[in-house]
Amino acid sequence: MKWKRLSPLILIPSLVFLLLFFYYPILLILKDGLSPAALGEVLGDSYYRKVILFTFEQAIASTILTLALGLPGAYLFARYDFPGKRFLRALLTVPFVMPSIMVAMGFIILFGRNGVITNLVGRDLGIIYSWKGIILAHAFYNFPVVVRMLSALWQRINPHYEEAAMSLGARGFTLFRKVTLPMLYPGILASAMLTFIFSFLSFSIPLIIGGYKYATLEVAIFTEIMTLLDFRRGSALAVIQLALSFTFMYAYLKSLELYSRAEEQRVFRRTERLTTKEILSVKGLLILLYSAVVALFIVAPLLAVVYESFTYGGRPTLLWYRRLFEAEYNPLFASDSLHAIGYTFLFGFSTVFLSLLIALPIAYALRRWSFPGKRLFDTAVMLPLGSSAIIIGLGYIKAFHRGPLLLLGSPYLIASAHTVIAYPFVLRALLASLGKIKQNLREAALTLGARDLTAFLKVELPLAMGGLLVGAIFAFAMSVAELGATYMIYRPEYTTVTIAIYKYLGTRQFGPASAMGVILILVSLVGFLIIEKTGEEVW
Repeated sequence: MKWKRLSPLILIPSLVFLLLFFYYPILLILKDGLSPAALGEVLGDSYYRKVILFTFEQAIASTILTLALGLPGAYLFARYDFPGKRFLRALLTVPFVMPSIMVAMGFIILFGRNGVITNLVGRDLGIIYSWKGIILAHAFYNFPVVVRMLSALWQRINPHYEEAAMSLGARGFTLFRKVTLPMLYPGILASAMLTFIFSFLSFSIPLIIGGYKYATLEVAIFTEIMTLLDFRRGSALAVIQLALSFTFMYAYLKSLELYSRAEEQRVFRRTERLTTKEILSVKGLLILLYSAVVALFIVAPLLAVVYESFTYGGRPTLLWYRRLFEAEYNPLFASDSLHAIGYTFLFGFSTVFLSLLIALPIAYALRRWSFPGKRLFDTAVMLPLGSSAIIIGLGYIKAFHRGPLLLLGSPYLIASAHTVIAYPFVLRALLASLGKIKQNLREAALTLGARDLTAFLKVELPLAMGGLLVGAIFAFAMSVAELGATYMIYRPEYTTVTIAIYKYLGTRQFGPASAMGVILILVSLVGFLIIEKTGEEVW
């Protein structure tokens, strides 16, 4: 009984961290941004109305394109087995945790005025510095979300349903539309909502590929704060974005409940080998055409970055990689490459440690306790997922620029920002993994005298180690890829790889930027190969 009274105390460190490094900065933004005069000024300006409308339009278009590209891929991964399948899934997941600035660079190298595709075609396709480029880059970035979520659900559709429908005469598209598609709705809805949120909150891609002509809310907030130094108007824009993104995030969590229930099915469809007959058929031709589209828009930007890192003036070179490991001061980002790489990994490991420390007690509470307002609590602890890096950066500038919490520019604040951004993914991975554990295992431990927390730590948590590992890898990958919040609060001595890449791109030095990017690509690829081994998901 005494332990039951004390057990809520395990939540205190997690809640204190979230109160200090998320809710407090957000409240300061709301305090300034909820001014009727500031909101009226922003909403009364035709430019900002266009920005808000375009943010919606590009997010909707990006979601539709991502679903169109991802659905066939999800079908192939769920239905067929082929050599290199795990490696390919891991490779196709890398874009999601690549720095979005690297995504922009890959598209510039391919589709820019002197890009590879532009030179092959013989004319500028008008993709870079346009709304088309933003949508294509968002589809590249979010493609893994749709493929992984839908393929995981597709594999769990009981084949007996389709067999029964086929015995009644359903075939081809009719079978898919009437039987398979309705069972995929939870996955389609959840992946669409997540893609929409990421596209709505995207920063680097609209900034670099769209420019100020195609500014989104994120770009507008960043411009007001970092360029025009207008915190009042920037806060008003942030309030509008927060209200919208929190609404979308709540809708995503509701869709995730449906997805989680659908994913609980224990029947796994056996994958088939692609036969020579199928490869030579119309289906094989369609698979080939689809693979070519994926190669062009999903794999090619990654390969373009790798290629650029090994060339100088059109000739092969290792110059950019040699420079990575030289401790020579670079005035461009007021540090050196070795320190940038070192701090990137330091922040990454710190983010993993802090994210696990915060997510574990919350996962335990959500998994084990029943209390009034539990759903509201679940939504509250997931609110960071609906906040952008730019808004977190703005909140930190407001909250920590003076005593007694003078932390602006410190490495501790950067690690905290990365943790706030990454920890929701750790929490979701843990909850998804814990949800698959049979209740009777815990009950057996309790009958043998184990306390509730002991049963959680010694029985359930070891069984959920795959989810824990997946969450840790995601936290690390998201930390090393983070740019927006870091750029707003860092000091030059704590330059990270993503900031160095951003500085290089500003002076169009693609070679050194690509070499740094290749390091992040390799780290992400290794991480997702490990995830493939676990068989767990984080969405």
